[in-house]
Amino acid sequence: MKYKASKAKWKVSSERRRMELIINSYTLIPDTSHASYLTAADRYTITYHTMSYCSYVNGLSAEEENVHRDYHNNHYGFPIGDDNELFCRLILEINQAGLSWTTILKKEQGFRKAYHNFNIARIAKYADKDRERLLHDAGIIRNRLKVNAAIENARAVLQLQKEFGSFKNWIEHHHPKTKEEWMKLFKATFKFTGGEIVNEFLLSTGYLPGAHTPDCPVYKKTLKSKPAWNR
Repeated sequence: MKYKASKAKWKVSSERRRMELIINSYTLIPDTSHASYLTAADRYTITYHTMSYCSYVNGLSAEEENVHRDYHNNHYGFPIGDDNELFCRLILEINQAGLSWTTILKKEQGFRKAYHNFNIARIAKYADKDRERLLHDAGIIRNRLKVNAAIENARAVLQLQKEFGSFKNWIEHHHPKTKEEWMKLFKATFKFTGGEIVNEFLLSTGYLPGAHTPDCPVYKKTLKSKPAWNR
């Protein structure tokens, strides 16, 4: 079977290391030599083409406004020393689940305002009225499970800070681990932390390699910041 794409667009996938060419509509061009073998499922099979996140961002023109440029060039894959900012990244990753990272980056300032700039101690004290406030705030993702996860995870981080001195110290204490080991640890410690969420959180904060391709100009910049995976 052959398919001819009539409309297509690039969309940032849940894993920002790759980009997916999403086919919005297509024209079916049957291969008559194999027509007798076609099934209904064959007619709806679409091939996805991929490119790296680095290639996408580095291919943007200087004039093109894009929320990914600053994130890719200055934040993705770089270590974070401040606990509130580490918590911010975790909560943003949780809120991205099922959505595009573009949506989250565009709403980042809305999240910061709604969650008191991700002050862990303050969020840990949120009560029912705060939950309702967040669920009616159009500047963030109004999902009850995600809102509850932010509050419960803030309380979990407070406990980690008491035991290890900081959220960052807790992560450093357990580093290094395999991706699978990290997933089990986060699942046992936090709410709403599935595999992709944990993977992207650790990639984006320098605990797992792979945020940037070696040929990306930002790759050497991240190495100079001494990410944990390269120690």
